[in-house]
Amino acid sequence: MNAEGEPTSANEAVFMKSGDLPVEERIEVQGYDFNEGIDYEKILGSYIRTGFQATHFGRAVNEINSMLESRKVPLTEEQQDIYETDDFIRRKYGCTIFLGYTSNMASAGIRDIIRYLVEHKLVDCVVTTAGGVEEDLIKCLAPTFVGDFDLKGSLLRDRAINRIGNLLAPNDNYCRFEDWFIPILNELLAPPTTTTAGSKTGLFPSSTNCSKSRSPR
Repeated sequence: MNAEGEPTSANEAVFMKSGDLPVEERIEVQGYDFNEGIDYEKILGSYIRTGFQATHFGRAVNEINSMLESRKVPLTEEQQDIYETDDFIRRKYGCTIFLGYTSNMASAGIRDIIRYLVEHKLVDCVVTTAGGVEEDLIKCLAPTFVGDFDLKGSLLRDRAINRIGNLLAPNDNYCRFEDWFIPILNELLAPPTTTTAGSKTGLFPSSTNCSKSRSPR
């Protein structure tokens, strides 16, 4: 306590003069002003100044833009790999971009964004799981639909519908995939004889029964 009977530590905490901000860059919080109209580039650009998770999103955007700019920089003679003869895997830019995704992202609409990135060569290498490849191929054969997280598994099972989060994939989707893919696997297993390894071991059936319901995911 001081002479006036006030806690000294409280006074020091409340009336202490502020020092420098412990950050590398001083950014003032400011949201987007919609009085300026709908400008999506400016809206996304304002995220880094918005705070909370929007700031993390803005930093991620800046990082990706930096990666894309680095890809425009040609390699110097010293950086070029003179021993790699395969042009497909030879390093070409100042930044090699890897894109990883999981199977649920392929099930969702994110798949179309990934397709765009690959189509326009905005990434150099795609890394995914076997499920990511499977869901991508299934989307080529049949659509997935928007459902709800709270749908009962028993109801979906009775209707032969699989649930992926709040997405719905009819059982027919997987049957179509199996009917298309299993013959390919059988062909890969076939030795140069009249008897195929698949039919001999029974490892892969020659056809699938779409009338049987799969358990909801």
